[in-house]
Amino acid sequence: MTLTDFLLLLLAGFAAGGMNALAGGGTFFSFPALLASGLPPVTANATNAVALWPASLAASWAAREQLRPLGRYVVPLVVLSLLGGLGGGLLLLAGGDETFRKLIPWLLLAATLLFAASPWLSKLINRQRAAGALPPHGPLGNLAHGLVAVYGGYFGAGMGILQLAAFSIEGHPLLRANALKNLLSSCIYSVAVVTFVIAGRVSWAELAVLLGAASCGGYAGGALARRLPSHWLRMLVIAVGTGMTLYYFYTG
Repeated sequence: MTLTDFLLLLLAGFAAGGMNALAGGGTFFSFPALLASGLPPVTANATNAVALWPASLAASWAAREQLRPLGRYVVPLVVLSLLGGLGGGLLLLAGGDETFRKLIPWLLLAATLLFAASPWLSKLINRQRAAGALPPHGPLGNLAHGLVAVYGGYFGAGMGILQLAAFSIEGHPLLRANALKNLLSSCIYSVAVVTFVIAGRVSWAELAVLLGAASCGGYAGGALARRLPSHWLRMLVIAVGTGMTLYYFYTG
């Protein structure tokens, strides 16, 4: 790792941690920076997934009070998430760097569109707040959660938005949907991370820089969360995502 790569990852990690604390979308900073540092696409994505893993575990633990009353209801969802995350991770490894390189602009485009559409999806979610009963696990819902899990294991950017949309359509209130999203995200990231580590596709030096910088950025972002207009931050994330998408379409 050169000094330039180190500084790039330091800045990108700080920006990613700050953006995740403020508005989300930190992957748009960290993943391209890992690619720019010279990592192969699959290794860059695997390293980025490991960097996001601790935050997903923390979010899941923080939601335990909302999850505890659900009991066995979460078991099928957890199983789907584990299997889907494993499938997505194995699919990423099996496809190799060239296949993933070709998909990068399309994945970034999908993630950017999801992030841009999140206010509309939030309105849909908020309309379901009054729902109280647990909806049954239907085949279409299970299929949706399974596909989201595969996407999360394969790439992951925008996965939380997809999960919230799926839960809201099923009729879950916002707090429950968010708690379930945190739990399933942690399951998907956990099994994907184990897969990537066993396969030896994590670059530990870059990961160390990214994790340290993201932690500092998250702390700074939390401190600024009440001072900066959130729509400015959203526009910045969308602009970065659009720029990265166009760049990788051009270079690809």
